Amino acid sequence: MGGGEETKPSILYDPSASTQPLLSAADPAAPPQDADDDDQYPPISYQHGPRPLRDLPALILFLLLSLSTIALGLVAVARRNPAASRVSSFVFDPASSSCVLPSSNTLSLSLSLYSSSSSPFLKDLIWTLVVTLLLSGPIALAVLWILRHYPKQVVYTALPFFILIPAFVNVYWFAACALSHGCRHSFPLAYRILTLIFIFLLIAIILWIIVANWHRVELTVRIVRISAAALASNISLLAILPALGLGLLVYFTPIVVFLVYSTWNGKVVPKEKEGAGGEYYLCVWRQDGWVPAYFALAIITMVWSVATMVEAQVYVISGTIAQWYFSKERSKHIRNIRSSLRNAFGPSFGTVCFSGMVMGAIRVIRAVVDSAKQEDVAQGCVNLMLKCCANFLLSACDFVNKFTVNFAAITGEGYCSAAKMAYELLKRNLLSAVFVETVSTRILAGIIFVLSALYAIVVCAILKAASALGAEMYLVAALAWLLLMVVLGYFVHVLDNVIDTIYVCYAIDRDKGEVCKQEVHEVYELLPLSRNHRPSLNNRTPLVV
Repeated sequence: MGGGEETKPSILYDPSASTQPLLSAADPAAPPQDADDDDQYPPISYQHGPRPLRDLPALILFLLLSLSTIALGLVAVARRNPAASRVSSFVFDPASSSCVLPSSNTLSLSLSLYSSSSSPFLKDLIWTLVVTLLLSGPIALAVLWILRHYPKQVVYTALPFFILIPAFVNVYWFAACALSHGCRHSFPLAYRILTLIFIFLLIAIILWIIVANWHRVELTVRIVRISAAALASNISLLAILPALGLGLLVYFTPIVVFLVYSTWNGKVVPKEKEGAGGEYYLCVWRQDGWVPAYFALAIITMVWSVATMVEAQVYVISGTIAQWYFSKERSKHIRNIRSSLRNAFGPSFGTVCFSGMVMGAIRVIRAVVDSAKQEDVAQGCVNLMLKCCANFLLSACDFVNKFTVNFAAITGEGYCSAAKMAYELLKRNLLSAVFVETVSTRILAGIIFVLSALYAIVVCAILKAASALGAEMYLVAALAWLLLMVVLGYFVHVLDNVIDTIYVCYAIDRDKGEVCKQEVHEVYELLPLSRNHRPSLNNRTPLVV
């Protein structure tokens, strides 16, 4: 670093070597590169200035669907028929061949006010879930602080619990069922033993996965520490992202109301029936023909909106973390988040909508394919090939989309351009979107599973000591475990996006021969270049600047 310009490896500064891997030695005998390589691979950096509008067709289509859903919903509210709520009061009038309300029917609605005492189960369940929701935020912040300062201790402490907790639960339910008279009779011993053995086989598979990936645990610890430090430096993200989710719920509220009122568009009509005494007429409700079409429109809009909000959150995370990564000085992180929000819902909102459309379509098609697997359909060779092709195409789309939004948030490119440039960037630097450290995701998921399970055990012990619930306390504890898993799972989702963003930023650094965050390079250069490659934590040469 102090040897002057002439001592720097030419491979890092020669523009003609942009197609060569940055960490490989330069070959003096290699033929000269084309002069237009700089035009083919322009320098990539974070675009701080004003950004042009991108992917306008996707934005216009999304706005048209949203406005159409709202406009038709207002029409549905205006045209609603109050008779929909009292169809059972109508009778058939033979004189007019229509359904009418009896003149003597006062339609007095007697509201039965149930003064039943509140159920102890319901009361304890509500209080438990409320307390869990209030504690989930501090627990997530505590997990972030621990992962930032003591990731190695947390990971190595949690790994044995990946085996111990499922094994304990497996033995516990087997013993509890053996002691329960009702369980013994409803669940025969042979089935209990088979279930016990099956669960132990699953635990053995988990143990094998841990042992097979043991050489990557230390690398995972370093990646988790870097990502936790980046997220802690932009801690406001943990408040902004849930606020975006609440905004989506506010947006969905009128659409749900419109869907309810759309079912009130129709009329009461007579329907002929045949009975033991001959033919007779019943008064039934018949919806207008446009109501199912409106339901389809509203559902498509809601699915696209959910996927778009998820991609918008990824965009905000990527833009914020990228500004943190490339900043040469300590900037105000709230300004970084504000800039990312402005870009996500401003000039790049079309890109976000495009990505949401792609991911929403993938989720719907995958749900259709999965539901087809569960149905009793002929498992012929053709059907099997079609399902394999569908899964391959869906996985390919997931692969293309993996870093597209990250790259678009950094550069301000459109969706298709960002997908192409991200792929070329990773390919030029011998990096692959497949080989981002997936072990870190699994270990983080295992850590939140262990924490949620320990929390559920504590909840169960408190309920057993302080409440009159019987076996219902296990259901309350299970729901508390599920709620905490959802909240901490969202936290892990944010941390995963931070890892992916830092990976793209590291690739940009390598492509330009720069080091913006030395501590990141010291960790990410240890990532394997192929699935069978096991990097040494000590023998990799750092990038020289």
